[in-house]
Amino acid sequence: MRKSLLLFTCALGLYFPVKAQDSTEVQSYALSLQEAITYGLENSYTAKNAQTDIEIALKQKWEVIAQGLPQISGEVTYQNQLIQPTSFIPAVVFDPSADPGEFLPVQFSQKQNASAVATWNQLIFDGSYIVGVQSAKTLLQISENAKVKTDLEVKQDIIEAYGNVLLAQESITIFQKNLKTITKNLEDTRKIFENGLGEEEDVEQLQITALGLETQLNNTVRQLAIAYDMLKLTLGIPIDSKLVVTDNLEDVTMQYYDLNLLTQDIQAEKNIDFRIAQDQTNLAETEVKLEKSKALPRLSAYINYGASGASNQFTFFSDEQRYFEQSIIGVSLTVPIFSSGMRAAKTAQKELAYKQSLEDLELARNQVKLQIARARNDYQFALDNFGTQEKNLALAERIENKNAIKFFEGIASSFELSEAQSQLYQAQQDYLQAMYDVIANKAALEKVLDTTIYKPKED
Repeated sequence: MRKSLLLFTCALGLYFPVKAQDSTEVQSYALSLQEAITYGLENSYTAKNAQTDIEIALKQKWEVIAQGLPQISGEVTYQNQLIQPTSFIPAVVFDPSADPGEFLPVQFSQKQNASAVATWNQLIFDGSYIVGVQSAKTLLQISENAKVKTDLEVKQDIIEAYGNVLLAQESITIFQKNLKTITKNLEDTRKIFENGLGEEEDVEQLQITALGLETQLNNTVRQLAIAYDMLKLTLGIPIDSKLVVTDNLEDVTMQYYDLNLLTQDIQAEKNIDFRIAQDQTNLAETEVKLEKSKALPRLSAYINYGASGASNQFTFFSDEQRYFEQSIIGVSLTVPIFSSGMRAAKTAQKELAYKQSLEDLELARNQVKLQIARARNDYQFALDNFGTQEKNLALAERIENKNAIKFFEGIASSFELSEAQSQLYQAQQDYLQAMYDVIANKAALEKVLDTTIYKPKED
């Protein structure tokens, strides 16, 4: 029996650690750019918070609406007078022959009493309530537009973060290729020097280049890890998860090379920043109406029903306990008459704030036009620069190749080869950066144009 119990205990010890390990298993993701955008819009921290803001606004809207609906409340009261209050009445009330200055102590109430009352309140008219409902709708619109703006920003952040990962990956590939080439050149040059056909300076010059490439490669590898973490953070994926991007930089660049986007235009009124500014103007206008509505009367009604009982002993749940009913119906009308100019001053303040919001709205209109023009110019430059850097890279490759041939033929010096190599390496990085700029600047232009980067599949 003891042996069986020991085996059972050991089995439990082996079973539960395995379960604990399964529960902490690292998740893996493999996403294209479009898949990353779709995932991020649903799971990023900022997108989820923006959606929660809409839900909060919906609850606030109903909170305001409910103020004009019937309100029912109940109240139950129980009192136990540990020391009953005593009153004094003239003794002549009970005995006409008593001394007029004599008083008798009397306790009017019983020691314990209980009551229950239910009240129905109904708002009939209140100008502030009507304006408050309009204000709640405006606040909901503000939250919805804020969600749209957040989604646009999340899209742009995902594209930029995804592009940084692709840029780092491509840079590592090029650094590895260059390091492999320079290592072979270094070995060949060292053999030439050992055979007495070259100078030691040529070997040292290539060593400097190789060390520089190795340092840049190691730094870019670390940057890739950081870029992946930034992408995870943007997508709402835990940092310790595994993530693999399935696109490559060149393919994404070609997808984002769109000359038609340069001719696309929208009215400033459709831009999300303008719509948010318009929401603020509408809210300021509603606040003016709210202050004016405070000069209107307020009418409400109520009806209640209750019962109360009293006893010297706690007999309130007894069938013999007597309860006495009561009920009241009433109407309340509040009419503002005179406030010494206070309401007029508050209304004037809100009107001035509304005037300021109109100026801010016009400012937003012009700012949007400027943003669109600037984003279009940046994207046009990115497209032009991409074509230029592509040509520069081809030229730099030919120049480096010619100098390498001349160097091993003894026509060119190591300094000339090193300069050509440096020019090639810079052209490679400029070309990669130009591809990334095409992606990032198109995302920025799409954001101000408020165009759809992707369309989610319908169920």
